[in-house]
Amino acid sequence: MKFVRTLSSLGPRLPLLPLLPLLPLTVALNGCINVGPNYTLPKQALVNAPHANGPIEGADPRLTSTLNVPTVWWKLYDDPVLNGLVDQALKSNTDLRVAAANLARSREALSIAQAQGGFSGDASVSIERAQESAEQFLLTEKLPVANLGDMGINVSYEIDLFGKLRRGVEAAAADTEAVEAAGDLARITVVADVVRSYVEQCSAAEELRIAEQSLALQKERVDLSRRLRDAGRGNQTAVTSGQTQIENLRADIPRYTARRKIAQYRLAMLLAQSPSQLPPAVLACDRLPQIRQPIPIGDGAALLRRRPDVHEAERQLAASTARIGVATGALYPSISIGASAGFTGILEDIPTSPTARWAFGPLISWTFPTNGARQRVHEAEASSQVALAHFDGVVLTALRETETSLATYTYDYARAESLRAALQSAAKSADETHRLYRAGRESFISDLDATRTLTAAKSQLAAAEGQVAVDQVNLFLSLGGGWEVGGQSTPGETPPQLKATPVAARTSAKAGASTAAKAKSP
Repeated sequence: MKFVRTLSSLGPRLPLLPLLPLLPLTVALNGCINVGPNYTLPKQALVNAPHANGPIEGADPRLTSTLNVPTVWWKLYDDPVLNGLVDQALKSNTDLRVAAANLARSREALSIAQAQGGFSGDASVSIERAQESAEQFLLTEKLPVANLGDMGINVSYEIDLFGKLRRGVEAAAADTEAVEAAGDLARITVVADVVRSYVEQCSAAEELRIAEQSLALQKERVDLSRRLRDAGRGNQTAVTSGQTQIENLRADIPRYTARRKIAQYRLAMLLAQSPSQLPPAVLACDRLPQIRQPIPIGDGAALLRRRPDVHEAERQLAASTARIGVATGALYPSISIGASAGFTGILEDIPTSPTARWAFGPLISWTFPTNGARQRVHEAEASSQVALAHFDGVVLTALRETETSLATYTYDYARAESLRAALQSAAKSADETHRLYRAGRESFISDLDATRTLTAAKSQLAAAEGQVAVDQVNLFLSLGGGWEVGGQSTPGETPPQLKATPVAARTSAKAGASTAAKAKSP
């Protein structure tokens, strides 16, 4: 590739030493202007609204507390088997591997943005046999064919005078933080899915155990009916009715078995292993894990600071704001200072003094017409408004999901409480009716109805308690805890703050001016 002497064509060659004092001025100018709006969390954003920072609607003080959600909320179940499943999923889940790869890619994109501008250089060597045009040197005689050589080195420094490159780094840094928040969201989703699958496996196993116990109890009643029939104290109708109840109970068992298997398959997928590799303790679980304390939920402000999807949307807003500066910077000229040195001439004379050359000077590039550059600024401003609207939507969704989960949990818990009372009454009634039936003081139909009521009460309560356990997991998921894996936080700790500036700055800014501010165009 032939070395091109761009800088030397800018003007007369100047001595190098007198221009060296310009370097400190160049460095001082580099970074003195950042076109485009400086990002701060907009005052009008819904995350600053009073209703988003007060107590969470629908909280029942009997079931919840105002303490903040602990980092490892699943340990509130105090179940070593569950803790082990979560730890394994965090190491092997494929969704988390995808999130980690996306974050690595985003960090490389940030490195590319950070590498733009500044010093750059190249070196070239060209050897050719050629006949140069005589007229380009204002000669009339034909020049002889000769072996020509051209070798040299080029060094330049791009001055980011208007901050276009710095805004690009700012946008890339905010994008990286958004991807990191997306990874946090994937992490809490995986944790919640693992806990939910474990709860559903245990719940289905418990309902299966209750169904088998009810089936065994009904078989005992039918055997008693047969003996009474054979002794002349009963009839075939009672035996037939009891056998019908047995078949109805037996018909429910495949449904519970299928639910249990499905939960095991889902859990195995989350752990990236086959169902046969699940720990034996998981397959043996037939009791719902319990939380023995009110669920810590914090308040609205803590919720929004904690949820990764809110972090992600806020960082996307920051990136969109920075890109306004990138588009605005394209309206301004690009300025570089460079130097070149080398030898050009007949190959046999290189590197003698007559073939030596050097150049030093500025290079200013300004494209006219702008070809839609101003429209790209307006496009970036509109994108920033889109990001703000999306951010507000995510905030509203976070509040809605949490309030809905709280209401569902509260009402399902109340239903389970009523079913517990109904079960106690049904058990007492079934026991009394069966004693009277065995004593001949009550009919078989009454005994059968009492048994059927007891069986139904047990089944309904088991299903209701399983739903309450799932509601708890859904509530924890909506609260957004669990992404700070490896921390030692406990209920009552101070949650992280929403970031107001890009990762490159590493500082927190208070909510301030709107992103609608625009930089002055040239």
